[in-house]
Amino acid sequence: MTTATSEKESWRDTILAGLANYIDAGSIVSGSVALGMWKEIYGLSDNFVGLIGAFSANAISAGVGALIGGVLCDKFGRKKIYQYDMLFYAFGMLFLIFASAKWMLILGYILVGLAVGADIPASWSLIAERAPDKKRGAHSGVAQMLWYLGPVAVLVAAYFLKPFGISGVRWLFIHLAVLALALTFLRSRMAESERWEDVKAAHEAGATTTNWRALLQPRYLGSLFYLASMYGLWNLWAGYNGFFTPYLIQQNHLPAWTETLVPAGYFGIGMISIYGIFMRLSDKVDQRLLFGISAAMHVFGMALLAIFGFKLEIVIIHIVIMGIAGGFGAQSFFQLWSAELFPTAIRATAQGASFAIVRIGLGIWSLAVPSLAKDNFSLLAWILTGFLAASGAIGLIWAPSNQGKSLEQLEAERG
Repeated sequence: MTTATSEKESWRDTILAGLANYIDAGSIVSGSVALGMWKEIYGLSDNFVGLIGAFSANAISAGVGALIGGVLCDKFGRKKIYQYDMLFYAFGMLFLIFASAKWMLILGYILVGLAVGADIPASWSLIAERAPDKKRGAHSGVAQMLWYLGPVAVLVAAYFLKPFGISGVRWLFIHLAVLALALTFLRSRMAESERWEDVKAAHEAGATTTNWRALLQPRYLGSLFYLASMYGLWNLWAGYNGFFTPYLIQQNHLPAWTETLVPAGYFGIGMISIYGIFMRLSDKVDQRLLFGISAAMHVFGMALLAIFGFKLEIVIIHIVIMGIAGGFGAQSFFQLWSAELFPTAIRATAQGASFAIVRIGLGIWSLAVPSLAKDNFSLLAWILTGFLAASGAIGLIWAPSNQGKSLEQLEAERG
């Protein structure tokens, strides 16, 4: 990556791969916007709302897709997976666009979730493997910015589309399907990861025999457990925030404009934080310090809701604090560390496995969120505060600081 041309190609490939994050987050938040309408149109119970959240792209189906996709990525290459899974995504979106019954909502989100789940280890591995060693955090940050951009674009558009009812909201799903089809063609020109090709050549030459079973070694299982617990506990809050916040605003009868613009504000602030803090500092300063500051802010921000309740002024303060903290917190470091803590031969498998544990756990938790939020929001808020505190403690104790090191250097240090 020494020439201007190769560096330009590296950033282009990062953006094209990172658009998987946009599509993932966009599909989650589009569902959150439509959730209240679907509940009214189809007479959905709180349990069924939880079921949609559990099996959506936000949770279980994405976890299963990541688990399968990760293994396939290491076996057949990153490009084959991330190029064609977008066609599968667009097919699943058709069920949400033309939904006329409850079962179509569940099936559509299962298909969409499988596709975005498979894309995550493929795109995240490619970004890490093609990024310059001293800019790996910055490149990972681009993917995270795209994850935050998805909700901003969807929620701002929803502000103008919601007056048209479900017919207007369907355009949110349409634009995601069109983007998925466009990505299929744009990604066809991307190069495969050179690091993965080197590993494949070594396998074919009989020089190495590493496969997914290597993930069962204690040193890698330890890293997998660390990532899944640190990010998984944080993601129990993030899943509630991304999928259920507009729904909770509606159920608590806050002003109509807050249903879309307040959550959009969170993600917009998060993008500024990613660019201004994570992309600029994660390759240069102690990553454990950055993570610790973010974790403390998360706990404080969620405790405000637990103490003072779901009131507009408290929600806005909460959103500002969480947006800043989220930009350089658990999710950004999860993407970065999940690439750095495993060798190329099993990198996507490890990312897929850890992502699967996190999203499936979120799916189980999502079954309880609607009823708990309705019956005892204070209890829900304190539980989420506890999740964030535990995530921060685990992350702070075992967080690595890999800034500036090559993937090969990190692999050699692991022995």
